Amino acid sequence: MDAFKDKLSQQAHDTGRPALANQCQGRALSAEEATLAEALMDIYGSGTHDFSAVASALADKKVTAPISGRTDWTEALLAEELTAINADLDAAYEANGYGA
Repeated sequence: MDAFKDKLSQQAHDTGRPALANQCQGRALSAEEATLAEALMDIYGSGTHDFSAVASALADKKVTAPISGRTDWTEALLAEELTAINADLDAAYEANGYGA
């Protein structure tokens, strides 16, 4: 019976998935995505939540948009970038994420 429990335990820890810091992402963030995420956390942490004001703050910080490479952030660009990044992360999760 112990061999059976050992095998179950081994399989529970061996998912056959890539080693990621966050299994639910399906892939690691790019450097640009990580920079955007950090900038967004700083901006939100300062109490700014309005998308237009967030976009303005990103432009002031000269953060490069991960998908388009632009730095002239607008509310529309922010929405486009977040939508595209989310879609790519969803696809990566579908292909590689834990439980996908």
